[in-house]
Amino acid sequence: MFVYYAFEDQGSGLVIQGYTQAARVLGHEVCVYGRDNPKIPLNYSLDVDIADAVIFIFEWTTQLRYEDQLDMLRLVSKVPRNRRVILDGDGNYNDVIAIEGDYNHRDTARCREWISVCDSVTDKICQPTLHPMRPNVRPFLFYAYNPTWEVPFSPGVQEYGMIYVGHSKFRWVPMSRVLRAVEQVRMDVGRIGLVGHGWDKPPWWATTLNMEDSYRSDPSYLEKLGIEVITPVPFKQVIETMSRAVFNPVLLRPTFNLMRIVSPRIFETLAANTIPLLAIDSEHAREIYGDDATALVLGDNGPETVRDIVRRPEKFHDLVIQIRKHLASKHSHTARLKQLIEIIKS
Repeated sequence: MFVYYAFEDQGSGLVIQGYTQAARVLGHEVCVYGRDNPKIPLNYSLDVDIADAVIFIFEWTTQLRYEDQLDMLRLVSKVPRNRRVILDGDGNYNDVIAIEGDYNHRDTARCREWISVCDSVTDKICQPTLHPMRPNVRPFLFYAYNPTWEVPFSPGVQEYGMIYVGHSKFRWVPMSRVLRAVEQVRMDVGRIGLVGHGWDKPPWWATTLNMEDSYRSDPSYLEKLGIEVITPVPFKQVIETMSRAVFNPVLLRPTFNLMRIVSPRIFETLAANTIPLLAIDSEHAREIYGDDATALVLGDNGPETVRDIVRRPEKFHDLVIQIRKHLASKHSHTARLKQLIEIIKS
């Protein structure tokens, strides 16, 4: 049973669907704690009695979304501590980290509170990185690649040169690096779309939650480049939307890049009818995608790489197909689920 604060247009919904499918093939069942929600189509259940293990997926919060104030009591009273696992998706089970305007906690007090909550639930704390900073954290990438997502390459049908699907939260610094490279070859790229909250203005909840700094961007610069800001799409439409562009940047917020954390988009982008432009550390790219992926890294020759991709995308198709095979072999939901079962049994 996964415990997850789900959203329609962000987060790990597509990943969880992949786990549900892989579990059935292996003779298991994955469900999400909660009542059915047609806007967020996951395999829901409130029957904690059937759960052999509970996986708490903590991304932006440790709060529970469903039902009443007794949710946590039901979960921990029915499932023993050694069968509970936390996936600390944003790397918040660390001391305070601040880099390039990004941070995992605003202050030490909030950091201690997060760590205290996790420690009260389980000793099995996992993070989606192969390089955890704390000795008691287990590396478990969690996010995965699903070959059934793959869209065949159809060059020449895309209406955009570039699209990025994702909100602006702590992503302006890496996005601005991509756009500086694009700016130098702007006429070659064609239409550009940013799909998500916060690119042209802070989302409505930013002020309420005191998160304006998280969604900072430069709307005047986007307007100068003629970039279209597009309404967020449900997670079921992410790969379809990415397939509307010749290339999609793959980028990470600065703290994620520092911790070498993986995110859903690290894997989903490779399944779309698009060329991934890897705006991440080259060592991280090799670690996940294999050695051949360096040809897709933005790097110091960013403008030339962008121009080459938009002018000759077919040149990169075989490379992306090889990376897809690598991901399907090493980073599938089936492989992840087997790893998770071993963590649960340990």
